[in-house]
Amino acid sequence: MNPLKYLLAYPADLQAQVRRVMDGNGLAALLRGKYPAAHGIRSDRALYQYVSALKGEYLRNAQSVDKVLFDSKIHVIQHALGLHTAHSRVQGNRLKASHEIRIASMFRDAPPEFLRMIAVHELAHLKERQHDKAFYKLCGHMEPDYHQLEFDVRLYLTHLDRSGERLWAGEGSGDAAE
Repeated sequence: MNPLKYLLAYPADLQAQVRRVMDGNGLAALLRGKYPAAHGIRSDRALYQYVSALKGEYLRNAQSVDKVLFDSKIHVIQHALGLHTAHSRVQGNRLKASHEIRIASMFRDAPPEFLRMIAVHELAHLKERQHDKAFYKLCGHMEPDYHQLEFDVRLYLTHLDRSGERLWAGEGSGDAAE
């Protein structure tokens, strides 16, 4: 198995730099130094409020999000960190759509920047369905460091694959963001 499977789309010289850091066992230290603490969002209610505030700030005219939660059934093996789903049903003579955002529960214990990147990514799907230029432009509008954060999340996933060590496990406070 390729130890850099989350970084395959990146240039070879960047992958070589990551390999050198991994060989020196410095990936955990690099990530902890850059992101020292986990966020304090512990409940689905607090996550819904957080995502709703982001939506209100950047996507006021987009369709509403009815449900946001941490989902333990989302695994990185499925190449998903979060999911945006839309359910449509007929109500009388109208079609009613409901939107849900599910974020992998492994990000309950992650830096606030990682959570924001994933939330921004899933919110962008309210406006742009495909991962195209317009989609990433919208992500960059909502989070100017989006591409760096996505890369750092991929570094974290690489670290997890290699060592299994969650760097911020149990650090979030119980009631801080609820």
